[in-house]
Amino acid sequence: MTKRIGVIGAGSWGTTLADLLACKGHHVTLWAYEPDLVEEMRATGVNSRFLPDVPLSPRLSYTSSLPQAVAEAGLLLFVSPTQVMRSVLSRLLPHIPAGIPLVTASKGIELESLLTMSQLFGELLPQSRRREIAVLSGPSFAREVALRMPTAVTVAAVDEVVARQVQSAFTTDSFRVYTNGDPVGVELGGAIKNVIALAAGISDGLGFGCNTRAALITRGLAEMSRLGRALGADPATFAGLAGMGDLVLTCTGDLSRNRSVGLRIGQGEKLDAIIASMTMVAEGVKTTQSAWMLAQRHGVEMPIIEQVYRIIHEGRSPRQAVIELMTRNPRAEGV
Repeated sequence: MTKRIGVIGAGSWGTTLADLLACKGHHVTLWAYEPDLVEEMRATGVNSRFLPDVPLSPRLSYTSSLPQAVAEAGLLLFVSPTQVMRSVLSRLLPHIPAGIPLVTASKGIELESLLTMSQLFGELLPQSRRREIAVLSGPSFAREVALRMPTAVTVAAVDEVVARQVQSAFTTDSFRVYTNGDPVGVELGGAIKNVIALAAGISDGLGFGCNTRAALITRGLAEMSRLGRALGADPATFAGLAGMGDLVLTCTGDLSRNRSVGLRIGQGEKLDAIIASMTMVAEGVKTTQSAWMLAQRHGVEMPIIEQVYRIIHEGRSPRQAVIELMTRNPRAEGV
């Protein structure tokens, strides 16, 4: 069924999903914070800042007005950076139509509250609306989705009816959407994998090989699962698309922003200079701090997360961090 959909956030992922939905036949309005970007997309049909060289659907509409973006919407998709999501959602609350799916596709943990995005939505929305929240995540580089390369993701919601509505809205012949009943597990997978990708990039930057990367991915999955159990997530979630799938993609793919940041750190560049040179957000930088704080709050052992935190926020040498990881007390492999 065709819907009127508002997409909040015109970064690479928001633009890609807006284009995918418009090409499917939905009436899509894409909101961008930057008025000049809105004008550029209207004039050229391209988002040269965040998704260059990809022509966008002529069906897309663009706006820098939040009320206009959500007016008469039958579904809202939020793709703003994690650390500004609270501000954006708070401004939108008086304008959101009642009884529609509210989907978040942003991957991270809010620093000030240590909430995932579905938990943040649950805090700000009236209790009667909390079953409308859904989470879209999985192994999906924006450019590959924009070029219609076959991709599989998952949508998680407490209410199965909502999950199926979102699944129906997004599924195409190149974008396969599975449903899941574990929003927090899906979100933790999408957030923690960015920190492990930083570690994988640092390893590559130090000149280490496939053995090291495989160890980081496998033990990173163990840490992700450990934190998930402490927060009530379903352990099976982390063996799926939003867990292992997204972790492998982000730790190995050349399009991974988080892996690229880690690579440059491992090669000796300073984080401030790396961030200043980037147009798009590498969510893992902020998530490193929130994930480490969350682990401490719940008493969860996460040694890889800890070492990435020490490197990024305390200036620890990457080589010293490797020594710390490799010389920890011997133990059984169990997660």
